Amino acid sequence: MTVYNPANLPKNDNLNRFAFVVDVSEQIFIRKGKMIAFYGNLSFEAMGSSIVDMLARHAFNAPKYIHNFVVAQGQGQLILGDNGNDIACYDLDAANMTIRAKNLLGFTKNVICQESTLPGYLTLLGTGKIIASSNGPVHFLELPCRVDEQAVLGWADCPSPSYRYDYDHVRGFISTVGALTGFSLSGEEKQVDFTGAGTVLVQSSELELSNNSTLAHLVSLLPQLGKEDLGKLSLSLQQQAQQRR
Repeated sequence: MTVYNPANLPKNDNLNRFAFVVDVSEQIFIRKGKMIAFYGNLSFEAMGSSIVDMLARHAFNAPKYIHNFVVAQGQGQLILGDNGNDIACYDLDAANMTIRAKNLLGFTKNVICQESTLPGYLTLLGTGKIIASSNGPVHFLELPCRVDEQAVLGWADCPSPSYRYDYDHVRGFISTVGALTGFSLSGEEKQVDFTGAGTVLVQSSELELSNNSTLAHLVSLLPQLGKEDLGKLSLSLQQQAQQRR
């Protein structure tokens, strides 16, 4: 059994499949709740202070997600984990990469983060490091290809994809309604269609490791909802609760 300390921890590398060590020497964006331990003199600041806001205005152009992240700064070693999911680091060199928002764990301050045209994803631009989790190891596919929607982790250096429905596979009135509304579809019925040049990042499983229940999935979507949507959701929940009394 290896007992780790600041001297033998890896730097900007995996501790194992499920934990990643960030060697912090400058400000870095980290997703809330994903720090599992750290060494050194580190501080974590939420958006709100003038210094952090100046950094955020330059690097973080995704208002819907900005409060899901904090800024870690100082000198030290920061260990990240994500509920037993695999974690990997990706190096950008004057390039762009789009990652599923809930899988993005961190990125260096020189990388610009903005919302993707595809809901639920964030696009990162520039030169720096991106840390992201996945359900199992990630596989890289050349374009063109089609991928199960739930298996897509992200894509790099290619245009935003589109959805493709296989209506020959969707049989019956109920199945067709499901396809049109986006509910109850498998990869055989609905795929993400990638064209052009670039690379697709595919998770090893279409099932989510830590959010495998309907309730957990709904909770994971709450940070993406605006104030008006949350109000509507609250009203709907109250009506459902009253009907079931």
